[in-house]
Amino acid sequence: MAGVGGNARPPSRRGIGAAAGGWHSGRGTIGAEQTVSDNTIAAAGGPANAAGTPAAAAQIAVTQGATIQRTTFAVILSLSFCHLLNDMIQSLVPAIYPILKTTYQLDFGQVGLITLAFQCTASLLQPLVGMYTDRRPMPYSLAVGMGFTLVGLLLLSVAGSYPTILLAAALVGVGSSVFHPESSRVARMASGGRHGLAQSLFQVGGNTGSAIGPLLAAFIVVPHGQRSIVWFSAAALLAIIVLAKVGGWYSRNRVSVKPRASVAATSGDGRVVLSRGRVLFAIVVLVALLFSKNVYTASLTSYYTFYLISKFHVPLQQAQIYLFMFLASLVVGTLVGGWIGDRIGRIPVIWFSILGSLPFALMLPYASLSWTLVLTVVIALIMASAFSAILVYAQELVPGRVGMVAGLFFGFSFGLGGLGAAALGQLADLTSIDTVYRVCSFLPLLGLLTAFLPNIEKRRA
Repeated sequence: MAGVGGNARPPSRRGIGAAAGGWHSGRGTIGAEQTVSDNTIAAAGGPANAAGTPAAAAQIAVTQGATIQRTTFAVILSLSFCHLLNDMIQSLVPAIYPILKTTYQLDFGQVGLITLAFQCTASLLQPLVGMYTDRRPMPYSLAVGMGFTLVGLLLLSVAGSYPTILLAAALVGVGSSVFHPESSRVARMASGGRHGLAQSLFQVGGNTGSAIGPLLAAFIVVPHGQRSIVWFSAAALLAIIVLAKVGGWYSRNRVSVKPRASVAATSGDGRVVLSRGRVLFAIVVLVALLFSKNVYTASLTSYYTFYLISKFHVPLQQAQIYLFMFLASLVVGTLVGGWIGDRIGRIPVIWFSILGSLPFALMLPYASLSWTLVLTVVIALIMASAFSAILVYAQELVPGRVGMVAGLFFGFSFGLGGLGAAALGQLADLTSIDTVYRVCSFLPLLGLLTAFLPNIEKRRA
């Protein structure tokens, strides 16, 4: 399973003890991958786990379903809080699209390109950041990355031209390219083996921030204008302070583990043998599933307010509140999905989270205003669990590459969302917003591809 990256070295007793002496939540601490619940003996690289526990003790722990180290909730919740601040800032960009569209006389295609500028820097850089930090961990890079977000935010508040807006959005994307893979790695370190719960808690922070952003835009930016965005710089500064503290915990408690190419353990550890080709094919399937989820989500996050205003003639502030309701539902669905995934496995969650939203997506373009609100909430609750399940499944599929996998899938998530937003904007210009939602309603059909994913968890106790 995934480690923290870096050059391999055996952990000392002092290193393990540091986990108890660093950032303490009262519920126990861990180093990297220092768990032996269910399938983690194989991930730790043999009969002894990363903390050096003898094979006999490890086997007892597996039999009892126990973990050697418990979840460090202080670190996970701190990362979740910073994820909230980070994504709240990011969500201000699409939330002020109506203002930018009116002020700078933009068409829908240009609006989509703003999203693309942000998503491309985040998408292209994240896998590279993850690959680099797998081998050379950089504990304080989280705070540095948030600095790019701060600069982009300040620039957006004073931007006076369309190219400057694109540059500001791209800088915010650079901050995300550092924040997401590294914070996902630290969340996994602190998970105590409860990887789905840790990723869900981390993701809930981002979803909450995305939900709060449009609400704040409706009551702060819309009445006071573009320059009021500068007030949110305080949130970026607060995140930098918290992430510096998280970086200190990360520096004290990380344990380097040699990355391993793929799931390859065979007898006795409950894991499934997969060839490199099958692993690569599974990654392609996961990317297709992300495409389905993120392009559909982009249709709602980027154009939902325009859809409500165009079809039902609701005021802008009211449309922002409805967007908040959709994004808040994503928060609930994400948390529940991660908790369930730890108990029943990732494959069932992936099946339900994408394909299960299909009937509601097909009904949405033909619903009244009241039913539109109900259907978007239901779609959000069902679809939200997909990303955490896909990410944890991929990290178990390619053990030892936490940063690369997190960067790759966060990057694909952002990139596919950006490309989808740009393409849907062009489609809206050529046809109508209604057409966008009729076309997107068939995207959840790609959930049928889940049938091609290997069940790497089927031999778990």
